[in-house]
Amino acid sequence: MSLEDRLEELARQAQRLQEELASPDVVADPDALRRIGKELARVEPTVATWARLQSTRRELADARAMRDGESDTDLRELARDEVHRLEGEETRLLEELKLQLLPHDPLDERDVIVEIRAGTGGEEAALFAAELFRMYVRYAERHRWGVEILTTNETGIGGLREVIFEVHGEGAYSRLKFEGGVHRVQRVPETESAGRIHTSTATVAVLPEADEVDVQIDERDLRIDVYRSTGPGGQSVNTTDSAVRITHLPTGLVVAIQDEKSQHKNKAKAMSVLRSRLLEIEQRKAHEAEAQKRRSMVGSGERSEKIRTYNFPQDRVTDHRIGMDLHNLPGVLDGELDRLIDTLIETDQAERLADFGEGDAA
Repeated sequence: MSLEDRLEELARQAQRLQEELASPDVVADPDALRRIGKELARVEPTVATWARLQSTRRELADARAMRDGESDTDLRELARDEVHRLEGEETRLLEELKLQLLPHDPLDERDVIVEIRAGTGGEEAALFAAELFRMYVRYAERHRWGVEILTTNETGIGGLREVIFEVHGEGAYSRLKFEGGVHRVQRVPETESAGRIHTSTATVAVLPEADEVDVQIDERDLRIDVYRSTGPGGQSVNTTDSAVRITHLPTGLVVAIQDEKSQHKNKAKAMSVLRSRLLEIEQRKAHEAEAQKRRSMVGSGERSEKIRTYNFPQDRVTDHRIGMDLHNLPGVLDGELDRLIDTLIETDQAERLADFGEGDAA
């Protein structure tokens, strides 16, 4: 299907959605109203761009006719300038349409669950994991997203062996999904008396929050254990069995949540994390064939991949997927991630545009 055919079909779809939105049955159904309104909001910008392109092409045809048929020299010169301007506008609108027509990830607007775990490097890795957690909290604050901690496993000196938290906000997954992978830090630890640079790592997993309708979980596939929650050093911080550990028997996935004093709240949070992990597994399987055909320049998001290095002696942050260096390490750790994430998004879009196909040319 050509680009123009796809756009004409999208325009017809928008017209149908507008008609459905005005029907009495839909007006009386809040869920249908929300669903159709959301779908219309997704297609309308593309249809509007297509309308601007058609208008520009009509103006361009008139300007070319004047340039080629006008006898007055001054008018021909004006027409040439107008043709040059409109040709540039036509090219810009075509590129904008191709971007708008790229396959939309239905998960992009989801909230996310982020899991950070200390990797190699002992206590220094745990301290780095805590810094990454603060970095994402500050980034969420900059975007006015909400953050809810699900569970933490702290060390005695301010580090984190593990932290799992939710980020609530429009487009959270669309931006944070590029953060999944191995993050590496190079610096002299405060405990290092000889001044040697150490390398430590932490892993980050970014999961789209799954609804119950996304993943069906059979209660018979779950083993649920309850126990008393513990703090640093293993001491009990609760006198009741409020901590919950859920094991999904078919996959072996284990989720343990203990931060809430209520067993029911901990179970609800654990189920939310489990659903998101299961959804990630399903998504990975679905994209496996595509990933074999085309490896994204921004990486597959596998947690085994080293995606970024934070080099303290050189005040440098390097994203290895796009070869980008930033000499603003304190700012990045304070949540100034947009320059990196914008470049990752643009790189991903550029690669997908390159695969747009000759058959899609207008």
